[in-house]
Amino acid sequence: MANNLLRKVYVIGVGMTKFEKPGRRSDFDYPDMVAEAVTNALNDGKVAYQQIQQAVVGYVDGESCCGQRALYPLGMSGIPIYNVNNNCSTGSSALLLAQQLVAGGVADCVLAVGFEKMKRGSLTGKGYDDRVNPMDRHVGALAENVGIEPAPIAAQWFGAAGLEHMKKYGTKEVHMAKIAYKNHKHSVNNPKSQFRDEYTLEQILASPPVYGPLTKLQCCPTSDGSAAAILVSEAFAIKHGLLDRAVEILGMEMTTDLSSTFGENSSMKLVGYDMTKTAAQKLFAKTGVKPTDVQVVELHDCFSANELITYEALGLCPEGKAGDMIDKGDNTYGGKYVVNPSGGLISKGHPLGATGIAQCAELTWQLRGEADKRQVPNCKLALQHNIGLGGAVVVALYKMAVEKQASASVRIDGFKSSEVFELIKSALASNGEELTKKVGGVFLFKLAGDGGKQGSWIVDAKNNGGSVRIAKDGEKGDVTISLKDDDFTQLVSGKLAAQQAYFQGKLKVQGNMGLAMKLQELTKNAQPLKAKL
Repeated sequence: MANNLLRKVYVIGVGMTKFEKPGRRSDFDYPDMVAEAVTNALNDGKVAYQQIQQAVVGYVDGESCCGQRALYPLGMSGIPIYNVNNNCSTGSSALLLAQQLVAGGVADCVLAVGFEKMKRGSLTGKGYDDRVNPMDRHVGALAENVGIEPAPIAAQWFGAAGLEHMKKYGTKEVHMAKIAYKNHKHSVNNPKSQFRDEYTLEQILASPPVYGPLTKLQCCPTSDGSAAAILVSEAFAIKHGLLDRAVEILGMEMTTDLSSTFGENSSMKLVGYDMTKTAAQKLFAKTGVKPTDVQVVELHDCFSANELITYEALGLCPEGKAGDMIDKGDNTYGGKYVVNPSGGLISKGHPLGATGIAQCAELTWQLRGEADKRQVPNCKLALQHNIGLGGAVVVALYKMAVEKQASASVRIDGFKSSEVFELIKSALASNGEELTKKVGGVFLFKLAGDGGKQGSWIVDAKNNGGSVRIAKDGEKGDVTISLKDDDFTQLVSGKLAAQQAYFQGKLKVQGNMGLAMKLQELTKNAQPLKAKL
């Protein structure tokens, strides 16, 4: 199907479990964790499971049809359920299939969910001895390129890529350690993260060596956990009033192994450098944006060395300049990008089937302004990268379905209260996350001006960090507050008490009275009016 015939696809609900050390929770079999993640996503998206038309379930370790067994407790509705396995890119592969189902018009509401229940320790194969192992060529190429040592095989693949980058571009071990330092530091603010400990750079470098430049604190752990996302069409989002919090999937691309994976004796290309580069180039070309347009990135840092080479493959910096990017702090808060604000795989954990969808969840929260202490300022465009050796890379770009118009004026000629709404807008722009937590509602203000003139404003203190706009005809709020323009300015300046105004009939309230009681939380931010009034 030609791209111009594809429909827009929106993420309307996301949810995940806390990622856990394998076996830590006794009530955490895969149906339990899937139920938790999916229920969170349904609640976030304000939809019921009965509205889900198809589901794609990703996992690596497990018997056939685990997807059905995981979802049946939520509702045996007879919908198509697809089971997906693409190694470490399983979650994003499930997400991509869900996106294609919606984009292609097959379904209007699709669930993508990933999970993993893992064994402790380093990754091992399933142990089949009567068939070719799908990673046999990767093992053979590693042996031919650098030899094999008594260390975890995944660490050898990615550690060898780090060594190649060091030899080729002069990168130092400390650059990889700085990535791990950053990701551990980021994880402190993520309650869903498996590990939330901050370490010094010296502690990371001094942790037990694993392979090449990699130490233990630069390697992701095995994890149990699940993540879910609900994807819908534009028509579905509009019909159910979900566009305000919806996140558009601007584009998604998957690339599998190219001839260069095995044909150029390169450890970097063996672990997917060219796969990532090709997928990213396609994504940016099709969407018409540039890597430098991005503010926040969730990428596949299974090992610190992979995050380093991925900066260059994604185009976040020129080839060979990842070390400079790290030294400048352009991968964390205050720099050019914030990479892995969740803590990444290194700290958050890596339940294989869940990782790609957990990345989507983090980026959705970031774009909505719901990431709490992890929030990336002025976040408009988000980039995802998930890789599985064997192999497949999935990359995606996300943005809000409805862009905030923070700079648009909310003044209506002839209304003194325009100044109040400008001040509330400024307060939400600078402190929207905290205010929306305290207030949690949408106000419709209907004010009567001189000469019978009417003015209406929407103050959204609920969604996406909050916003203020001039109301459109027929637009509604959770509560409607009606009074005269002069009385509202008197109310805000403290010259008229709300209770007094209510009992005198000057202030009328329709809808959520409890929300109306929180009006002071908004108007106290307009106290500078006192000096003018």
